[in-house]
Amino acid sequence: MQISELEDKKVAIWGYGREGRAALAALRWRLPRQPITVFCSDAEAPQLAAMEDPGLTIETQVDGSKLAAFDIVIKSPGISPYTSPAVDAALQGTKFVGGTALWFAEHGDARTVCVTGTKGKSTVTALIAHLLRSGGHRTALAGNIGLPLLELLDVEPEPEFWAIELSSYQTREALRPSVAVVLNFFPEHLDWHGTEARYFQDKLALVTEAAPRIAVLNAADPRLVGLSVPDSTRVIWFNDGDGWHLRDTDLYRGEQRVLDTRRLPLPGRHNRLNLCAALAAVEALGLDAVALAAHAQQFKPLPHRLQFLGGRDGLDFVNDSISTTPHASLAALDCYKGRRIAILVGGYDRGVDWGVFADRVAVDPPKVIITMGQNGPRIFERLKPIAPMSRFHLAEAAELEDALRLARELLENDGLVLLSPGAPSFPRYKDYVERGRHFAKAAGFDPEQISAIPGLGIS
Repeated sequence: MQISELEDKKVAIWGYGREGRAALAALRWRLPRQPITVFCSDAEAPQLAAMEDPGLTIETQVDGSKLAAFDIVIKSPGISPYTSPAVDAALQGTKFVGGTALWFAEHGDARTVCVTGTKGKSTVTALIAHLLRSGGHRTALAGNIGLPLLELLDVEPEPEFWAIELSSYQTREALRPSVAVVLNFFPEHLDWHGTEARYFQDKLALVTEAAPRIAVLNAADPRLVGLSVPDSTRVIWFNDGDGWHLRDTDLYRGEQRVLDTRRLPLPGRHNRLNLCAALAAVEALGLDAVALAAHAQQFKPLPHRLQFLGGRDGLDFVNDSISTTPHASLAALDCYKGRRIAILVGGYDRGVDWGVFADRVAVDPPKVIITMGQNGPRIFERLKPIAPMSRFHLAEAAELEDALRLARELLENDGLVLLSPGAPSFPRYKDYVERGRHFAKAAGFDPEQISAIPGLGIS
């Protein structure tokens, strides 16, 4: 659906975070006289009222009957279409669309590389943009990584390539990407998707429904190996001996050794595998990825992803606030194997099973595990029976400051404090960025210095 098709329709915007603000700005740019209703929070209403826009109606209460009064509702990604009141309104004929879908409808000829996966998608998207720019190509870095696509609706000159991160909330909105990259799958966001099966279906829609020209897939993920791909889509595999893969710490393209990854600013084997995905995507665009691979040495790692903050009083502090699954927490532990680690886990409880985490730490434990947040008590009870025999300290904390105090005491000022929660940040925090900033401040570091994502936008 193009924005011009919204003219003279009853249109609402649901949610006034950054995506909602981008949607309103885009509609006002293209359809300046269009009446628009915005469903927002009480706290956001004064900001909208200050615009003094005669065509704007502000609503702070939302339900199915109110939404059903509109032909089109542009909803923010975090609002699930599978629950009320969205389902109630959809049954009465209201059509829901996202800002990502509107952007794709306006950019049918753009050369887009869309990246999704449970973990690693931000890093891979940023790596793709970095490698393309290093090769002299004007490239946009946008999407779920922190810049809504609608903020780049009309740009001149158009970039040669678009590197776009898509969350599982957005993958059904992409349309005919040049390259679709799918990294991996672990159960996540089940509260939004409803079931694990639907989460996987929604993620895979980037390949199965978006009809990409080329799909770049992880040969190490069994769900992807067995995926039925449209006949019009060509598949390129990474983590495969014929393509981009790792042999120990060496990066290979087929039988060709390309470089030693140990000096790259990519902590952990999982991040070096992310580089394989990025290079496969660059190659899918028809470029010489082997020649560009060395530029990974100048890549600036993204904040809140195994981000080394510094040392204080004999302890190092690492901010991995982006970690929202137990698998991500285990990957973080693997990065610092051999060190005295206190890992801080827990956050929003969406019912994810911590059994895999418990099984791993039972045989390869860190020095300290501290649980916190809404699901902290459940994780604590899951680990409590194995802590004595596996010889790790297990403690509970009410707040992040308490967790840091316990970590300092139990490590005795010798080791590494790792925030890798394995769970979402809300409702305690607005997002993982706010959680990471709180961790940095509580640990004695400047939160203003840790959150900027390098390279967003077009360059």
